[in-house]
Amino acid sequence: MALETFKATAQLGEKLQVETRSRGHKVIVDEPEDLGGTDTGENPVELLLSALGACQSIAARTYADKFGVNIEDLRIELEGDIDLDGFLNKADVRPGFSDIRYKLHLKTDAPEDKVKQFTEFVEQHCPVGDTIANTVNLVSAGVVIENSEDTPAR
Repeated sequence: MALETFKATAQLGEKLQVETRSRGHKVIVDEPEDLGGTDTGENPVELLLSALGACQSIAARTYADKFGVNIEDLRIELEGDIDLDGFLNKADVRPGFSDIRYKLHLKTDAPEDKVKQFTEFVEQHCPVGDTIANTVNLVSAGVVIENSEDTPAR
């Protein structure tokens, strides 16, 4: 299969609320009130955790038959640690996650050794997990300055 490019847009709204769109789908992203938002959606780092959990869940469903694992129920609990002083520019620390932990809860009749092989495969083939665990080329395509004709000159 050839390389495929996925696209999304993010539009800043009121306060810290952001509307993201991809393939006609919309997600509202916001910060909790104590961080200056209006708490109308997950914040970006919660969304990253959710994306990881969703990706692993989708990979599990995609490969379950190949491994002979019947998924009766699957839930993934995720959490991550961030020193907010990095984001808030209060200290010289990373602004991103230092650690992310997850635990799979899988209800199945498959034997433990088969489940172990299956979950290891899922973890190795989750695109979001791979992106988090490995360096990715993050490249800015520049800044487009759009001057508003409606803004009065000062």
